Amino acid sequence: MPPQASLALKASLRRIERRQSLLAFALVAPLLLFLLVNFVLPIGLMLYRSIDDPEVRAALPRTAAALDAWDGRGMPPPAIAALLVDELGKANDSGDLSRAANRVNYDINGLRSLVMKTARNLPTAADGDAAQALAALDGRWGEAETWAALKRATGPTTSFYLLGALDLKRAATGEIQALEAERAIFLKVMARTLWIGFCVTVFCLLLGYPVAYLLATAPTSVANLLMILVLLPFWTSLLVRTTAWVVLLQKDGPVNGLLQWLGLIDQPLRLIFNRVGVYVAITHVLLPFMILPLYSVMKGIAPTTLRAAVSLGAHPFVAFARVYLPQTLPGITAGTLLVFISAIGYYVTPALIGGADDQMLSYFIAFYTNETTNWGMAAALGGVLLVITALLYAVFSRLAGQAGPRWA
Repeated sequence: MPPQASLALKASLRRIERRQSLLAFALVAPLLLFLLVNFVLPIGLMLYRSIDDPEVRAALPRTAAALDAWDGRGMPPPAIAALLVDELGKANDSGDLSRAANRVNYDINGLRSLVMKTARNLPTAADGDAAQALAALDGRWGEAETWAALKRATGPTTSFYLLGALDLKRAATGEIQALEAERAIFLKVMARTLWIGFCVTVFCLLLGYPVAYLLATAPTSVANLLMILVLLPFWTSLLVRTTAWVVLLQKDGPVNGLLQWLGLIDQPLRLIFNRVGVYVAITHVLLPFMILPLYSVMKGIAPTTLRAAVSLGAHPFVAFARVYLPQTLPGITAGTLLVFISAIGYYVTPALIGGADDQMLSYFIAFYTNETTNWGMAAALGGVLLVITALLYAVFSRLAGQAGPRWA
């Protein structure tokens, strides 16, 4: 073939490949746009909201700038108090001042009322006496911690929410400190959330593995009926299923009645508004998410492998553990991840069935979003939960990948 014809052919092939690539991208573009708008962008905005801190700077810009220059040790210079008095007078009754007061109140409870009261009853004093006039109006203006809270809120970005989500705080001088014991709750809540998710995952695996095995090995007519029963919960609202457990597990409910009728208990057990009810209800809801991945893997395993191992002299339990179980590892991995990640994000079920000590991290995210409108803390808790989930997913996937070849 002449060199010119060869070059022309190559150029033609490159154009065809380029057109095919553009066509493939055009087909995938709507899905990518959907993921960007409905998944990546909301998560990005949520993460940004956890560090965004514009309220005090918008209402009191000169005071915020002066507080930034202050080293945070002791009481601030009197000129800062004079700036605060001047700007409170200009910002009185504005929406910006109300939002700024809410922001400092997140740091120290009661500062909102202090800021709003001070704005309504501004002291009149010379610059040098502004600090004394503020302290005379309310003694809290004479405390260094009040000014430190203002300094921590000067923005425009902050680590306040993220540190608070980890039971930490930043002092006015910049050091990171642990929160007081009575305010440090989120690490306990995170540990509780992970523990509940772990227990629910174990329960689902123990209950779902035999069911999936029965589905995969039973005759078609029986397997189809059982599959309908497994899928039936998907056709019922989560709220309805949770409410049904409230009825079933109550003191005079059917579960306690059956246990008493069988003679297993003398007095009704407390099965609701505690951890037992949370485990039962979440396990019931998430059990199909464990069964279906296991079933899909087990259905592809040839039953002859287990029979061959037994025929070669292996004990049935040994044959199951060394031949059948390793082949189901992909289903175990997929089901475990689905159940665990879903469980740690539950809100409705623990809120309706659990007690005060059974609420998970999602409850506090909803509380800060809907009750106190502290979106910064809600975003920080959501971001921490997202990071924990991603890290656990990465670790679990790595461990499963290392275990797979060794078991096979």
